[in-house]
Amino acid sequence: MFLDAHVADSNASLPEGINPIDVTFLIKCYLASLPEPLTTFELYNELKSARSSIHAMRNVLKKLPTVNYMTLELITALLLRVSQKSLLNKMDSRGLAMEMAPVIMWQKEQKPEFYRQYWNHLIKNASKRSTDSSPTYSAWDMLSEEGEDMDASSAIPLDDGTPVDFGAIDVVQRLIEQHNAIFTDANETVWR
Repeated sequence: MFLDAHVADSNASLPEGINPIDVTFLIKCYLASLPEPLTTFELYNELKSARSSIHAMRNVLKKLPTVNYMTLELITALLLRVSQKSLLNKMDSRGLAMEMAPVIMWQKEQKPEFYRQYWNHLIKNASKRSTDSSPTYSAWDMLSEEGEDMDASSAIPLDDGTPVDFGAIDVVQRLIEQHNAIFTDANETVWR
């Protein structure tokens, strides 16, 4: 339903009752659950080295598997749209890059385990509920219920002692700010 609305009208708002924070968290959980980041381990250092040049970044990104490239293009296009409304949502390209870089680009030893652990916790609790003959819940229901029980102060990934990868943040910020120049030969991603 939500996806169909956005395919029909790229300016459509979220349907009533859907929290944008939940949608964002689901995207982050999905990206963190991937066995390898969208940018791949192999291209990590190349991307960090290429971040000062649009042409160099475009050439490095062409080495990505097609599915990774397409997914990264769509996610950064979405982040660009969010950043363009930063006066309303208070999320500029730097803030978005700080939030999303850990799940888009990481080294082998820096996997974003927080999101995977949280998602596994949700799934484990959901399966317990279904074996208890309780009513079944959608992912939205699980997030809203479990999110209220979690201690938010300990759930902030940047507060867990993991070093912040400012190079990855810079790369993701560049991908957001220069999205159209990096991903398309035309100067604008067309939303259909």
